[in-house]
Amino acid sequence: MNSAHDPGHGSSPAAWAAVVIMLVACAAGTLFFWLDQPALVWASAGLLAIGPIVGWLVARAGYGVAGPKYKVKH
Repeated sequence: MNSAHDPGHGSSPAAWAAVVIMLVACAAGTLFFWLDQPALVWASAGLLAIGPIVGWLVARAGYGVAGPKYKVKH
């Protein structure tokens, strides 16, 4: 595959920010579900929904795979 057209598989600061936020939200939601804390489960669900938005905002700020501020690490 030509590396000039390789999208980087989402390995960018924007992708990492989104994934880490969503991973923390899932882990917290699981813990709060186990502890029978429904309000905190729903708060975790809200945080889960915020993850992709943060990723999109960080990508728009130039830290996405095709962004001008992103540097490929080999």
